[in-house]
Amino acid sequence: MSEPEAGRVRTAGMEPTYATAIALARVGFAALGLRLDVEGDERIPRDGPVLLAANHVSFLDFALVGLAARRSRRRVRFLARHDVWSSPAGAAMTAMRHVPVDPAAPAAAYLRARRLLLEGEAVGIFPEAGISTSYVVRGLMPGTAALAAQTGVPIHPVVIWGPQRIATAGRPVDLHRGRPITVRVGEPLPVLTGADPRTTTERLGAVLQRMLDEVQDRPEHRPRPDEPAGWHPAHLGGSAPAPELARSVERLPRSAVPPTWGTGARR
Repeated sequence: MSEPEAGRVRTAGMEPTYATAIALARVGFAALGLRLDVEGDERIPRDGPVLLAANHVSFLDFALVGLAARRSRRRVRFLARHDVWSSPAGAAMTAMRHVPVDPAAPAAAYLRARRLLLEGEAVGIFPEAGISTSYVVRGLMPGTAALAAQTGVPIHPVVIWGPQRIATAGRPVDLHRGRPITVRVGEPLPVLTGADPRTTTERLGAVLQRMLDEVQDRPEHRPRPDEPAGWHPAHLGGSAPAPELARSVERLPRSAVPPTWGTGARR
């Protein structure tokens, strides 16, 4: 990667569509009275390539991961399902330089993400390739690890917890105000050039699960003793489906690396 490419970053003033999307997200968060806690965002560099890898628990996760880059004034280019580009949001997704992922032909998305990193951009990926309905880290796609190994960019692990109580797969939308939301950025994971993607993916899964375990068990995120908690993982006393049951119904690509990392309760 050349110096000019590594240092190239787009400024906020050049991206009115992205600025509008951020403003709308802020209005939505304020309307919901979210109790947002963003931790570790000082770890995101202000320039040069950044590779963010986050767990996926809700339909709000894209906007929330974007908060992790707010302190460093970065615009995150997310990999997202290609069918979003067929919706009214398609033009905005293109303007914000997000990357469509076609599960039948993922190589194109990989190449675009690599190019963005080489241009010094921040790229955001949800390597679970879908929402985990058990709320533990499910099998991960190895593309994030492959990008890190090919470009030399470390992986910044990010965990999100709380928005699954508002809008997520298989549950009704709940617009009660004042939900606690935690977004936590971990220490960057260095990846050697040419490192085995599967081994790196297993390492990333273990880190994400450990971070998620710690956040999920915080007092503000625990359900009340008498509260039905389909939004909380089974191993912590919630009534979300157990990982084994969730895996039997979730659609996970064949190339996903199976979860070997377990949860804090099982280690």
